[in-house]
Amino acid sequence: MHWFWLEPHPAQAERRVSWPVALLNWALAFLLLGAVCAFSFSQLRYRWDWQTIGSYQGFFWRGWWHTVGISLVSLVFSLLIGLLTALARRSGWLVLRALSRLYVEVIRGTPLLVQISFAFYVVADAFRIENRFVAGVVTLSVFTGAFVGETIRGGIESIGASQLDSAKAIGLTRRQTYLYVIFPQAIRVILPSLAGIFANLIKDSSLLSIISIEDFTWNAQQVAALTFNHFECYLVLAGGYLVLTLPITLGAQYLERRTKYET
Repeated sequence: MHWFWLEPHPAQAERRVSWPVALLNWALAFLLLGAVCAFSFSQLRYRWDWQTIGSYQGFFWRGWWHTVGISLVSLVFSLLIGLLTALARRSGWLVLRALSRLYVEVIRGTPLLVQISFAFYVVADAFRIENRFVAGVVTLSVFTGAFVGETIRGGIESIGASQLDSAKAIGLTRRQTYLYVIFPQAIRVILPSLAGIFANLIKDSSLLSIISIEDFTWNAQQVAALTFNHFECYLVLAGGYLVLTLPITLGAQYLERRTKYET
């Protein structure tokens, strides 16, 4: 029963696991996790109060939908920023390459929490941006855009130089080469990574609660402060984020398998 161990049998390493075996493994994993959680909470002798939490379900739903909206809007802008950054990194202009690299290194090298605080209390205040939603979306988009840009750049650079030479040989312009040769192939390569980045974007949006944006995390914190039912609130919070991120994560894994098999 090699499927049970962390190291698969060499003969099975290249073969997909049948769905009954995969289902059994997932069931065992959930049972183990459930047993650990049940034992931990039993030692705390905690008295659950889901009835009180249920009376705030509208508050939770409103925050959850706000998180969905923030994530979707930030995704659109981060994709645009990432595309422009990737093109700037490959630009023939030294200034554009330097600025884009500086942007990527600063964003990736500093914590998002610090960036949110700086963007809201310094930049937004200087430009008289009082809307917290706008400030949060801009910050999250700029942060995620740096990672998207590097992912797109990696996908572009994965295209063989021979294809670029062939495109030039048949008279395609630089714009046509990107549009008809590079991007169609690069998209297949970067889609799994982009899906993972989007899942991280959703989780990162929880940090916007520090500037009092009424998102899922902020609303859960308010309910916890009012009812003192912290465990219930944070379990609801964890479940709400899993509903959003788990399908994306599974989709990313599926795309990764498809890309690997087809290439």
